[in-house]
Amino acid sequence: MATASEAPVLDTLAAMTMDSIERCHMDESALILTRIAALAAMDAPAISYLAHVDPAVKANLTLEQVQDVLVAIAPVVGTARVMAAAAHITEALGFAVAVAESDAQAIATAEAQSRGGS
Repeated sequence: MATASEAPVLDTLAAMTMDSIERCHMDESALILTRIAALAAMDAPAISYLAHVDPAVKANLTLEQVQDVLVAIAPVVGTARVMAAAAHITEALGFAVAVAESDAQAIATAEAQSRGGS
C-alpha cells in the first residue's frame, strides 16, 4: 500500500527520474544533454529545465555544451522550439540564481544573528 506524501506528484517524478538514471548507461553529461534536447523538442516549460540545473552543474556541463545541443537539434525541432528552449533555460537559470542568492542571504543572516547572540 502506498504511503501518503505531501508532494505525491514531485515524489513520483523523482522516482521515475531515479529509475531512469539507474537503468541508463550513459555518462552524466550525455544523459543531461539528451534530456535537454528532449525538453526542447517537446517545448517544455522552464520548470522542467530547472529540475536539470543541479544535475547539469554536478556533471560539469558548460553553457557552450548546452548551446551546442540546441544548435544540433535546431534543424530537426525547428527554430521556434529552440528559441523557446533558450528562453526557458534562461528563465530556469535566473530562478536558480535567485534561489541561491536567497539561500546565501538567509545563511549570512543566520550566521550574523548567531554571532551577535554569542
